[in-house]
Amino acid sequence: MIDLDPLLAHLRGSALQPWAEQLTQRLAGVAHERLHGRFSEWRALLDRLPVLAPGRIHLDQPMVGVGDLEPLDEVARKRLEASLQLLHPWRKGPFHLHGVDIDSEWRSDWKWQRLASAVGSLQGKRVLDVGCGNGYHCWRMAGAGAELVIGIDPTQLFLAQFLAVKHFLGEQWPVYLLPLGIEDLPPDPEAFDCVFSMGVLYHRRSPIDHLLELKSCLRAGGELLLETLVIAGGAGNLLLPEGRYAKMRNVWFIPSAETLAGWLRRCGFRAVEIVDITPTSVAEQRRTDWMRFESLADFLDPQDCRRTIEGHPAPVRAILRGIKR
Repeated sequence: MIDLDPLLAHLRGSALQPWAEQLTQRLAGVAHERLHGRFSEWRALLDRLPVLAPGRIHLDQPMVGVGDLEPLDEVARKRLEASLQLLHPWRKGPFHLHGVDIDSEWRSDWKWQRLASAVGSLQGKRVLDVGCGNGYHCWRMAGAGAELVIGIDPTQLFLAQFLAVKHFLGEQWPVYLLPLGIEDLPPDPEAFDCVFSMGVLYHRRSPIDHLLELKSCLRAGGELLLETLVIAGGAGNLLLPEGRYAKMRNVWFIPSAETLAGWLRRCGFRAVEIVDITPTSVAEQRRTDWMRFESLADFLDPQDCRRTIEGHPAPVRAILRGIKR
């Protein structure tokens, strides 16, 4: 499915050596059991992408991407845009690839800006991004100086999008995406300096187990950055939607930020800090030419934007930080 050799070479001789011995087998199992019916089509599309000489690469800018030494003519640019549109929908971004601006559903750079005050320095660190989507934030982590960034997300369309971006940015960056869920990883590596989990917790049937899984990936003293939906209120407040939430079927637990902070402390994190609480706006999550399905405006009560269409509190997201004891 993907070329693991560069990643395996990076892992050998490091604290992640056990991963190097197990990842090939685990990915082969996923490829056999869960291969998406369109993956061969996406793979063929990736193989047809043009090889272009890159200009300056931007990993530390809101629009991740690459410019041209010599700009593409309009015919070539439209051909490239049409190819990348075949990987629709683009949920995370934005990206700029040789004159093509990918205006994704989410302004993921806004979330990164909110994270930046909590992340501190990633210089020389090993980072795991759980539920990374197409890897937008992984590139930003590399741009912040991370020594190694591994993103995991089982959605194979996101893998295809990541590989398209990497085709143009080049293989020299220590950024990798594995089409795995956290439950598919080799157990308890306890080797990452920093673990991110963004937009995942509310999809987990057992949020406490997810927090413990995240903790098991961190070395002692390692840092967790957690971003998830929250509701208003103090410790103990919790929403368990009986049906859908903002038209999503798979939303289980939405705690208050104080409740979530308590969960983190109970799971063995210290110095727990609520870094940011921000309502999600229709400017941050919206329909675009690169994501033409329903988006946030369609999930809110048309008469009261403070409520979802089901009558729940509208989406508010919090970022929390904790250190593994």
